[in-house]
Amino acid sequence: MSGQIDETARIHPSAIIEDGATIGAHCRIGPYCVIGSDVTLGAGVILDSHVVVSGWTSIGDETRIWPFASIGSAPQDLKYKGERTEVRIGKNNMIREYVTVNSGTDGGGGLTRMGDGNLLMMHVHLAHDCDVGDNVIFANGVQVAGHVQIANDAVIGSMAGLHQFIRVGQGAMIGAGSMVVYDVIPFGTVNSPRGVLAGLNLIGLKRRGVDKDDINGLRRAYKELFTTDGALLEKARHLAEGDTTPLVEEVLNFLISDSDRSFCTPE
Repeated sequence: MSGQIDETARIHPSAIIEDGATIGAHCRIGPYCVIGSDVTLGAGVILDSHVVVSGWTSIGDETRIWPFASIGSAPQDLKYKGERTEVRIGKNNMIREYVTVNSGTDGGGGLTRMGDGNLLMMHVHLAHDCDVGDNVIFANGVQVAGHVQIANDAVIGSMAGLHQFIRVGQGAMIGAGSMVVYDVIPFGTVNSPRGVLAGLNLIGLKRRGVDKDDINGLRRAYKELFTTDGALLEKARHLAEGDTTPLVEEVLNFLISDSDRSFCTPE
Protein backbone atom coordinates (compact mmCIF):
# COMPACT_ATOMS: atom_id res chain seq x y z
CA MET A 1 0.00 0.00 0.00
CA SER A 2 1.50 3.33 -1.03
CA GLY A 3 0.43 6.82 -2.07
CA GLN A 4 -0.13 10.15 -0.40
CA ILE A 5 -1.43 8.98 2.94
CA ASP A 6 -1.08 11.39 5.84
CA GLU A 7 0.68 9.86 8.82
CA THR A 8 -2.14 10.91 11.15
CA ALA A 9 -4.76 8.92 9.22
CA ARG A 10 -6.14 5.85 11.02
CA ILE A 11 -6.69 2.96 8.61
CA HIS A 12 -8.08 -0.42 9.58
CA PRO A 13 -5.86 -3.33 8.47
CA SER A 14 -8.70 -4.85 6.41
CA ALA A 15 -9.21 -1.70 4.31
CA ILE A 16 -7.87 -1.68 0.74
CA ILE A 17 -6.35 1.55 -0.53
CA GLU A 18 -5.04 1.46 -4.09
CA ASP A 19 -1.74 3.08 -5.02
CA GLY A 20 -2.20 6.75 -5.91
CA ALA A 21 -5.05 7.54 -3.52
CA THR A 22 -4.67 10.64 -1.35
CA ILE A 23 -5.78 10.38 2.28
CA GLY A 24 -5.82 13.60 4.29
CA ALA A 25 -4.90 14.34 7.88
CA HIS A 26 -6.86 12.63 10.66
CA CYS A 27 -8.99 10.56 8.28
CA ARG A 28 -10.52 7.39 9.71
CA ILE A 29 -10.91 4.47 7.33
CA GLY A 30 -12.92 1.63 8.85
CA PRO A 31 -12.98 -2.12 8.23
CA TYR A 32 -13.35 -3.45 4.68
CA CYS A 33 -13.46 -0.08 2.97
CA VAL A 34 -12.14 0.08 -0.60
CA ILE A 35 -10.60 3.30 -1.94
CA GLY A 36 -9.59 3.65 -5.59
CA SER A 37 -6.34 5.00 -6.99
CA ASP A 38 -7.83 8.33 -8.16
CA VAL A 39 -9.66 9.17 -4.94
CA THR A 40 -8.82 12.16 -2.74
CA LEU A 41 -10.11 12.41 0.83
CA GLY A 42 -9.81 15.73 2.66
CA ALA A 43 -8.87 16.17 6.30
CA GLY A 44 -11.00 14.43 8.89
CA VAL A 45 -13.06 12.34 6.48
CA ILE A 46 -14.60 9.26 8.15
CA LEU A 47 -15.53 6.08 6.29
CA ASP A 48 -17.25 3.90 8.89
CA SER A 49 -16.90 0.45 7.27
CA HIS A 50 -17.66 -1.38 4.00
CA VAL A 51 -17.62 1.91 2.05
CA VAL A 52 -16.48 1.90 -1.59
CA VAL A 53 -15.07 5.14 -3.04
CA SER A 54 -14.01 4.73 -6.66
CA GLY A 55 -13.39 6.62 -9.88
CA TRP A 56 -12.08 10.17 -10.03
CA THR A 57 -13.65 11.26 -6.76
CA SER A 58 -12.79 13.95 -4.22
CA ILE A 59 -14.46 14.25 -0.80
CA GLY A 60 -14.12 17.39 1.32
CA ASP A 61 -13.03 17.83 4.92
CA GLU A 62 -15.01 16.34 7.80
CA THR A 63 -17.47 14.48 5.59
CA ARG A 64 -18.67 11.20 7.11
CA ILE A 65 -19.87 8.19 5.13
CA TRP A 66 -21.74 5.31 6.78
CA PRO A 67 -21.51 1.59 5.89
CA PHE A 68 -22.28 0.14 2.47
CA ALA A 69 -22.34 3.44 0.59
CA SER A 70 -20.89 3.52 -2.94
CA ILE A 71 -19.42 6.83 -4.10
CA GLY A 72 -17.94 7.58 -7.52
CA SER A 73 -18.99 4.46 -9.41
CA ALA A 74 -19.65 4.59 -13.16
CA PRO A 75 -22.89 6.27 -14.28
CA GLN A 76 -25.88 4.13 -15.13
CA ASP A 77 -25.85 5.41 -18.70
CA LEU A 78 -25.36 3.09 -21.69
CA LYS A 79 -23.46 5.84 -23.53
CA TYR A 80 -20.71 5.78 -20.91
CA LYS A 81 -17.58 4.03 -22.22
CA GLY A 82 -15.17 4.47 -19.32
CA GLU A 83 -14.03 8.03 -20.04
CA ARG A 84 -12.72 10.13 -17.17
CA THR A 85 -15.59 11.83 -15.36
CA GLU A 86 -15.74 13.04 -11.77
CA VAL A 87 -17.55 13.25 -8.46
CA ARG A 88 -16.78 16.24 -6.23
CA ILE A 89 -18.23 16.30 -2.74
CA GLY A 90 -17.73 19.25 -0.40
CA LYS A 91 -17.19 19.57 3.33
CA ASN A 92 -19.20 18.44 6.36
CA ASN A 93 -21.60 16.17 4.50
CA MET A 94 -23.34 13.19 6.11
CA ILE A 95 -23.85 10.28 3.72
CA ARG A 96 -25.77 7.45 5.32
CA GLU A 97 -26.05 3.73 4.68
CA TYR A 98 -26.52 2.38 1.12
CA VAL A 99 -26.29 5.78 -0.58
CA THR A 100 -25.06 5.69 -4.19
CA VAL A 101 -23.49 8.65 -6.00
CA ASN A 102 -22.50 8.12 -9.66
CA SER A 103 -19.89 10.03 -11.63
CA GLY A 104 -20.74 12.32 -14.52
CA THR A 105 -20.93 11.70 -18.26
CA ASP A 106 -19.27 13.44 -21.18
CA GLY A 107 -22.65 14.53 -22.47
CA GLY A 108 -23.61 16.08 -19.14
CA GLY A 109 -20.41 18.00 -18.44
CA GLY A 110 -18.47 15.15 -16.83
CA LEU A 111 -19.14 16.09 -13.21
CA THR A 112 -21.49 15.11 -10.40
CA ARG A 113 -21.16 17.77 -7.71
CA MET A 114 -22.33 18.22 -4.14
CA GLY A 115 -21.64 21.24 -1.93
CA ASP A 116 -21.26 21.49 1.84
CA GLY A 117 -23.37 20.46 4.81
CA ASN A 118 -25.76 18.11 3.04
CA LEU A 119 -27.54 15.13 4.60
CA LEU A 120 -28.26 12.07 2.45
CA MET A 121 -30.27 9.55 4.46
CA MET A 122 -30.37 5.82 3.77
CA HIS A 123 -30.83 4.46 0.23
CA VAL A 124 -30.60 7.83 -1.54
CA HIS A 125 -29.44 7.62 -5.16
CA LEU A 126 -27.77 10.64 -6.79
CA ALA A 127 -27.28 9.98 -10.49
CA HIS A 128 -24.76 11.26 -13.02
CA ASP A 129 -24.22 14.96 -13.71
CA CYS A 130 -26.37 16.19 -10.81
CA ASP A 131 -25.46 19.50 -9.18
CA VAL A 132 -26.41 19.84 -5.50
CA GLY A 133 -25.85 23.01 -3.47
CA ASP A 134 -25.36 23.37 0.29
CA ASN A 135 -27.47 22.27 3.27
CA VAL A 136 -29.84 20.09 1.25
CA ILE A 137 -31.68 17.29 3.06
CA PHE A 138 -32.52 14.07 1.22
CA ALA A 139 -34.77 11.83 3.33
CA ASN A 140 -34.71 8.04 3.13
CA GLY A 141 -35.08 6.49 -0.31
CA VAL A 142 -34.99 9.64 -2.46
CA GLN A 143 -34.13 8.83 -6.08
CA VAL A 144 -32.56 11.59 -8.17
CA ALA A 145 -32.17 10.99 -11.91
CA GLY A 146 -29.38 12.45 -14.05
CA HIS A 147 -28.70 16.12 -14.72
CA VAL A 148 -30.85 17.40 -11.84
CA GLN A 149 -29.95 20.74 -10.23
CA ILE A 150 -30.85 21.26 -6.56
CA ALA A 151 -30.18 24.64 -4.96
CA ASN A 152 -29.25 25.44 -1.36
CA ASP A 153 -31.51 24.58 1.60
CA ALA A 154 -33.94 22.37 -0.32
CA VAL A 155 -35.66 19.49 1.51
CA ILE A 156 -36.58 16.33 -0.41
CA GLY A 157 -39.07 14.06 1.37
CA SER A 158 -38.78 10.30 1.76
CA MET A 159 -39.25 8.17 -1.38
CA ALA A 160 -39.60 11.19 -3.67
CA GLY A 161 -38.44 10.77 -7.26
CA LEU A 162 -36.87 13.57 -9.30
CA HIS A 163 -37.05 13.34 -13.10
CA GLN A 164 -33.92 13.95 -15.13
CA PHE A 165 -33.04 17.52 -16.11
CA ILE A 166 -35.36 19.24 -13.63
CA ARG A 167 -34.32 22.08 -11.31
CA VAL A 168 -35.27 22.45 -7.66
CA GLY A 169 -34.98 26.02 -6.46
CA GLN A 170 -33.49 27.37 -3.25
CA GLY A 171 -35.40 26.54 -0.09
CA ALA A 172 -37.99 24.38 -1.85
CA MET A 173 -39.66 21.47 -0.06
CA ILE A 174 -40.79 18.30 -1.84
CA GLY A 175 -43.25 16.09 0.01
CA ALA A 176 -42.74 12.39 0.68
CA GLY A 177 -43.59 10.11 -2.22
CA SER A 178 -43.90 12.89 -4.79
CA MET A 179 -42.86 12.20 -8.36
CA VAL A 180 -41.49 15.51 -9.64
CA VAL A 181 -41.27 15.93 -13.41
CA TYR A 182 -41.16 19.74 -13.68
CA ASP A 183 -38.99 22.53 -12.25
CA VAL A 184 -39.81 23.60 -8.68
CA ILE A 185 -39.63 27.32 -7.95
CA PRO A 186 -37.45 28.61 -5.08
CA PHE A 187 -39.26 28.39 -1.71
CA GLY A 188 -42.08 26.37 -3.28
CA THR A 189 -43.74 23.30 -1.76
CA VAL A 190 -44.57 20.29 -3.93
CA ASN A 191 -46.97 17.56 -2.86
CA SER A 192 -49.11 14.69 -4.20
CA PRO A 193 -48.05 11.50 -6.02
CA ARG A 194 -47.59 13.39 -9.28
CA GLY A 195 -45.92 16.49 -7.95
CA VAL A 196 -47.89 19.75 -8.12
CA LEU A 197 -47.09 23.08 -6.54
CA ALA A 198 -48.90 23.37 -3.20
CA GLY A 199 -47.81 26.84 -2.11
CA LEU A 200 -44.71 28.28 -0.47
CA ASN A 201 -42.41 26.60 2.02
CA LEU A 202 -43.42 29.03 4.77
CA ILE A 203 -42.19 26.75 7.55
CA GLY A 204 -38.73 26.61 6.03
CA LEU A 205 -38.61 30.38 5.56
CA LYS A 206 -39.62 31.01 9.17
CA ARG A 207 -37.08 28.50 10.46
CA ARG A 208 -34.37 30.36 8.59
CA GLY A 209 -35.41 33.61 10.26
CA VAL A 210 -36.61 35.35 7.10
CA ASP A 211 -38.21 38.72 7.84
CA LYS A 212 -42.03 38.76 7.88
CA ASP A 213 -42.20 41.59 5.33
CA ASP A 214 -40.03 39.59 2.93
CA ILE A 215 -42.26 36.55 3.35
CA ASN A 216 -45.36 38.66 2.68
CA GLY A 217 -43.73 40.06 -0.45
CA LEU A 218 -43.05 36.54 -1.62
CA ARG A 219 -46.66 35.57 -0.96
CA ARG A 220 -47.92 38.50 -3.04
CA ALA A 221 -45.64 37.53 -5.91
CA TYR A 222 -46.78 33.90 -5.69
CA LYS A 223 -50.42 34.99 -5.86
CA GLU A 224 -49.73 37.16 -8.88
CA LEU A 225 -47.81 34.41 -10.66
CA PHE A 226 -50.03 31.42 -9.99
CA THR A 227 -53.60 32.61 -9.31
CA THR A 228 -54.13 35.23 -12.00
CA ASP A 229 -54.79 34.86 -15.72
CA GLY A 230 -52.00 35.05 -18.27
CA ALA A 231 -48.84 33.24 -19.32
CA LEU A 232 -46.49 32.48 -16.46
CA LEU A 233 -43.33 33.79 -18.15
CA GLU A 234 -45.04 37.02 -19.18
CA LYS A 235 -46.18 37.61 -15.60
CA ALA A 236 -42.69 36.87 -14.31
CA ARG A 237 -41.09 39.31 -16.74
CA HIS A 238 -43.65 41.96 -15.81
CA LEU A 239 -42.93 41.57 -12.09
CA ALA A 240 -39.19 41.69 -12.73
CA GLU A 241 -39.56 45.17 -14.21
CA GLY A 242 -40.72 46.57 -10.86
CA ASP A 243 -39.18 46.79 -7.41
CA THR A 244 -38.60 43.35 -5.91
CA THR A 245 -37.11 41.86 -2.78
CA PRO A 246 -34.17 39.42 -3.00
CA LEU A 247 -36.48 36.46 -2.37
CA VAL A 248 -38.90 37.48 -5.11
CA GLU A 249 -35.98 38.16 -7.43
CA GLU A 250 -34.72 34.62 -6.79
CA VAL A 251 -38.07 33.20 -7.93
CA LEU A 252 -38.36 35.45 -10.97
CA ASN A 253 -34.83 34.72 -12.16
CA PHE A 254 -35.55 31.01 -11.79
CA LEU A 255 -38.67 31.30 -13.92
CA ILE A 256 -37.12 33.47 -16.60
CA SER A 257 -33.88 31.51 -16.99
CA ASP A 258 -33.47 28.77 -19.59
CA SER A 259 -34.70 25.29 -18.67
CA ASP A 260 -35.29 21.98 -20.41
CA ARG A 261 -38.49 21.45 -18.40
CA SER A 262 -41.75 23.19 -17.68
CA PHE A 263 -42.68 24.23 -14.10
CA CYS A 264 -44.61 22.66 -11.29
CA THR A 265 -47.82 24.67 -10.96
CA PRO A 266 -50.83 24.45 -8.62
CA GLU A 267 -53.33 21.72 -9.42
